[in-house]
Amino acid sequence: MRIQFNIKKIGVFLLLIALFTGCSNKDAVNEYDKPALYWYNQVVKEIASSNLDKADNYYISLKSEHTRSPLLPTATMLLAQAHMEDQAYIMADYYLDVYLKKYARGTKIEQAKFLKIKAAFLGIKDINKEQQLMLDTLTNVDKFVKRYPHSIYLPIVDTIKVRLHMAQYMLNENISNLYARLGKEKGAKFYKEKNAHSPLNMVDIKAPKVGFLESIFN
Repeated sequence: MRIQFNIKKIGVFLLLIALFTGCSNKDAVNEYDKPALYWYNQVVKEIASSNLDKADNYYISLKSEHTRSPLLPTATMLLAQAHMEDQAYIMADYYLDVYLKKYARGTKIEQAKFLKIKAAFLGIKDINKEQQLMLDTLTNVDKFVKRYPHSIYLPIVDTIKVRLHMAQYMLNENISNLYARLGKEKGAKFYKEKNAHSPLNMVDIKAPKVGFLESIFN
């Protein structure tokens, strides 16, 4: 599980290298020494054109030349949301981390933490390979609910929590059944007992005939 986490961090690192070096000649930014508003407007323009690689590069110019610009918080959040809509969840998470660390205040912290949960949830593509990410997301969901019990985002967060528990329950059930077929009774019992402590049970879940785990996340 820890190896997988490190791979994700390496992925972010490689993406950032791509941004600094320029993903292509087309997307490279060969301008410099511009006002903050110029860089910001270019970021917005490229987001509107769905050219996120170039938007990222303009953001780097804005951040490099105007480290204290009041436009940076908005630009950072715009890129986080744009990458999320583009299903680039690792990049979305990166921008949200920057936003939380440097710019978020008051209710903006709540919004950014919610978006991090959403990005993590939507980024789970293979439940068998990303169990740790799922568990970490559940932990963050519990922290969010405790910290913001009256949040406007709570209905969505609660839905994410239920879907994650459903996925975890069915994963345990499938593993238990597999062990049972292999004659490994201890393993089968272990995963059955894990489900015994779940807030769900099988009568709560109507599994479709095909692609159950995918259906949960879709």
